Amino acid sequence: MPASATTILHPIYPNKKTQKTAWAQLHGCSQDLLIANTAKEYQGLIVLITPDSHSAYTAEANIKFFSELENIHIFPDWETLPYDVFSPHEDLISDRLKALYQLQNMQQGVLIVPVSTLMQRLPPVDYIRDNTLIIHVNDVLDVEQFRRQLDEAGYRHTTQVMEHGEYSTRGSLIDLFPMGSSIPYRIDLFDDTVETIRSFNPDDQRTIKQVNKIELLPAHEFPLSPEGIARFRENYSTQLGGDLARSQIYDKVTQGNPPAGIEYYLPLFFENTATLFDYLPEKTLLINTDGTNAAAETFFANVEDRYEQRRHDVERPILAPEKLYLNSEQLQQQIGNLRRIETHHFKQQDSDIQDDTQTHNYPVHVLPSLMIQGRAEDPLILLKQFLLTFSDSDKGKILFTADSAGRRENLLGLLRDNHYSPTTVASWQEFLSTDNNIALTVAPMEQGLWIKPETGESLAIIPETMLFGQQVQQKRRRQKPTRDADTIIRNLTDLSEGDPVVHEEHGVGRYLGMQKLTTGGIEQEFITLEYAKKAKLYVPVASLHLISRYTGVSAEHAPLHTLGTEQWDKARKKAAQKAHDVAAELLEIHARRAAQKGHAFPFNEIEYLSFADTFPFEETPDQAAAIGTVIKDMISDQPMDRVTCGDVGFGKTEVAMRATFIAANAGKQVAVIAPTTLLVQQHTKNFKDRFADWPFKIASLSRFKTAKETKQTLADMASGKIDIVIGTHKLLQKDVEFK
Repeated sequence: MPASATTILHPIYPNKKTQKTAWAQLHGCSQDLLIANTAKEYQGLIVLITPDSHSAYTAEANIKFFSELENIHIFPDWETLPYDVFSPHEDLISDRLKALYQLQNMQQGVLIVPVSTLMQRLPPVDYIRDNTLIIHVNDVLDVEQFRRQLDEAGYRHTTQVMEHGEYSTRGSLIDLFPMGSSIPYRIDLFDDTVETIRSFNPDDQRTIKQVNKIELLPAHEFPLSPEGIARFRENYSTQLGGDLARSQIYDKVTQGNPPAGIEYYLPLFFENTATLFDYLPEKTLLINTDGTNAAAETFFANVEDRYEQRRHDVERPILAPEKLYLNSEQLQQQIGNLRRIETHHFKQQDSDIQDDTQTHNYPVHVLPSLMIQGRAEDPLILLKQFLLTFSDSDKGKILFTADSAGRRENLLGLLRDNHYSPTTVASWQEFLSTDNNIALTVAPMEQGLWIKPETGESLAIIPETMLFGQQVQQKRRRQKPTRDADTIIRNLTDLSEGDPVVHEEHGVGRYLGMQKLTTGGIEQEFITLEYAKKAKLYVPVASLHLISRYTGVSAEHAPLHTLGTEQWDKARKKAAQKAHDVAAELLEIHARRAAQKGHAFPFNEIEYLSFADTFPFEETPDQAAAIGTVIKDMISDQPMDRVTCGDVGFGKTEVAMRATFIAANAGKQVAVIAPTTLLVQQHTKNFKDRFADWPFKIASLSRFKTAKETKQTLADMASGKIDIVIGTHKLLQKDVEFK
């Protein structure tokens, strides 16, 4: 690492408890770089407070890029609104419980927390410690007692473990998905002794590895033990009162089945609650970022507004905001008890300092506009001017960042086309050690930085968002297996008694409703299906994904299969054979198509991104995927064969506009066919609006045009004067010619 890089953003932090330091003039992502540098040398936990969840996740990604430390985590928010009747996702609860369990023993690392989450009241510190079960190989395990412990800890008994907080028992096997763990475990008993503990993949049930012990955190942030329920009942009657007989909250908790949204009654399960401050180790350094104080005041005001809106529901009374959250004054008091740093984006003058705060202004400057001008004579003129100034006066290092490996290669090609030769690096540390002054890497940066000290080398980070003016990569979303949308049963309310359904393993039956049955000493709900000869099949609710709608003949004439026979297997094999025949035919067609060469459209990415940036809406995931595949088809030399389907208003026209731009920009004429004259008018108006800044001539052909107008349009199309024409079936007539 060059000497200048170690001293440019050297951390200055307080050593005494309750002492305060201010970091100022931190633009772009320089704050995250400074925190990463601090984490390397500070022997204790660093807690970073951010204004909201988005800035928390951004800071996490940046700090992980700048630091080699592994212990960098977010304490996540519930991601529900105050007093919501929905419960947080199990994965969020799992991450929160894991963080709370590890906090007091965390010797070094970074914990990032949104200020609204920091204001939440939490279970007492001893709750998680006292309710964590640790199981070792060779331990003696009473299965019935263990099941009671799991139930009281909030774990749910299921037939197959798939999510956090679930467990199942089958003979000598106990499967469970502990909170705080990324994978489930299988305990194999020999009599009453734990013989092996193995982690496994919940999708294919295959073993991943053997372990010697597992830690089982409670499944909720509140207890469902008899003592916890009794305390809830007592506190509910004294603090909320009302007619207990009409309260579903009170009734369901009494039964040990807490309803959705029970998290906003958490204080009723305990004598006293805690806050995240109570979990922090002694030597904690708190970093309070710019904007968090205002965000805290706004959040608590919103909580009070929602309380006033919902406090009059007699069937669902709610706790006062002070019972659930710290207010702004209480938050500042807790922050004042710790050694802390306050960060500021702008330079702090001596007149801005009202106490004995130690303030340091860092030599960080705001990057100038580097936007690529797609229609300028030299699109990269702003970037070239900055690089020229940087190399002449600063003689420092520049790192370009891209969102993905594919985007990195595109950016690398763009820079090389303009006579720059960046080195590709894999990490921040490799960039600092490379001899080349310009480098390129993959990093999820949204903001750059420009460190310009009075002496020594400068350093700049330029993310591609500063060049193209947008976040090119969509945020990752949880991927789920896809099924036919028409057959999916998302909820039991989608079914009516007597509806034909298809079970993946048993075939077509009729839905008869729900029924409670006791299996293995546990009462569960089952879906009842009727098959031929009045045979019944009971399907656990957890296996709802195995059932699909029947989409054959009318519901009244749907055939019922016979359980225990090969009828369904034969039907599936017959259908599979037909599908195989169709697939073979399609494969032959595709092979002939693949052997032919089509037209590969040249793709000017800079101009395309300039056009796409004028789209006034955010692309949906499906829309972005459709656009991406269409572009891939167009720039390939394989003949294009694609149909884009979607309901009204789902963005098909924008997909067509993107394809039209690529073709027209490559010098081709484009014909857009619409089914009705009205749609031709609408599309013509929309296309002219979207292409207003581009030198393309757009015309239309429909019965609303006079004979003279139609003749002129046809002549202009034949001569190449019209770039884009929109029309009805008239475009398919023999007299229509293109240049």
